[in-house]
Amino acid sequence: MFAALALALCFAGAAASAPVSGLHGVVMEGPIKPVCKVGEPCEKPAAGVVLQFKRAGRVVARVKTTMKGTYRVRLRPGAYAVTTVPKRRIGTGLTPKTVRVRKARMGRRDFHLDTGLE
Repeated sequence: MFAALALALCFAGAAASAPVSGLHGVVMEGPIKPVCKVGEPCEKPAAGVVLQFKRAGRVVARVKTTMKGTYRVRLRPGAYAVTTVPKRRIGTGLTPKTVRVRKARMGRRDFHLDTGLE
């Protein structure tokens, strides 16, 4: 019994220290005004935006951006399609539309959300 418990604890410790994969970054939206001027910001952090990650057509994760537009999500290695929920009807939407997550790495991927202002 003690051997089984020791073995279980050993595997639990190995799982807890397993490398984490996923993405983090910031989502910016813009333009935020009809006419952008040199030296003045023309985009802002996209606060409260829900990013949805799909793999093989199936939703595998959703994450909401902070007030500063930042996000962090754990994902298994592989390729994902990324959209906002709900989808924006104005503008070209979120770019990039696809991302790749590398094994055992929290990679940085920033997104831009087009507001449709010209």
